[in-house]
Amino acid sequence: MRTSRRIYAIVKSLKFMPVHTYIRRTPTRMNEKNLTMPVERLPRQENCNCFAIRSAARHVTQLYDQFLAPIGLRVTQFSILAKLKRIGPLTINALAKEMVMDRTTLGRNIQPLERDGLIRIAPAASDRRAKELRLTKAGEKRLQDGLAAWSAAQARFEASFGAKRAADLRAQLRAVTASEFTPAASLPKSLQTDADQ
Repeated sequence: MRTSRRIYAIVKSLKFMPVHTYIRRTPTRMNEKNLTMPVERLPRQENCNCFAIRSAARHVTQLYDQFLAPIGLRVTQFSILAKLKRIGPLTINALAKEMVMDRTTLGRNIQPLERDGLIRIAPAASDRRAKELRLTKAGEKRLQDGLAAWSAAQARFEASFGAKRAADLRAQLRAVTASEFTPAASLPKSLQTDADQ
């Protein structure tokens, strides 16, 4: 029942359609009239911080992935190997935090690394219940092989964007990542889930 109230509150806050068209106990007949939302109510994509950052990230990721493809890595996987080399063995939760990723996305990225023998997942020495990721010798070799490709991608980006602008951009993005906003805390109570509260 609590979820229904939350959905009702979300829909009611949208104010572009009657709430009863969304929530009914019986099927609702929809027509084009009550599915139409004025375009001027939509936010412009170029004004959305998230859209701009994600678009840029996808664009840059494609560049790095092209350079790393002959090595058999994607840039995210290269970054995971580099993080494990730099910091040492990490639990999945610790690596997810370091990479600013959720566990599910991290899991999808470490599966091929484990399958190819580039990392090993084993019980942690401090807590046998926790799983720890370790870089293997094969992983170190692949990381070393990928370093030249990564450097070439880095050089191509900086040649196109400018070394100073690239350094400034990295500093700004690190500041965004380090910022203390918590998405759930900024939501109105009516939009928060039980886990957020």
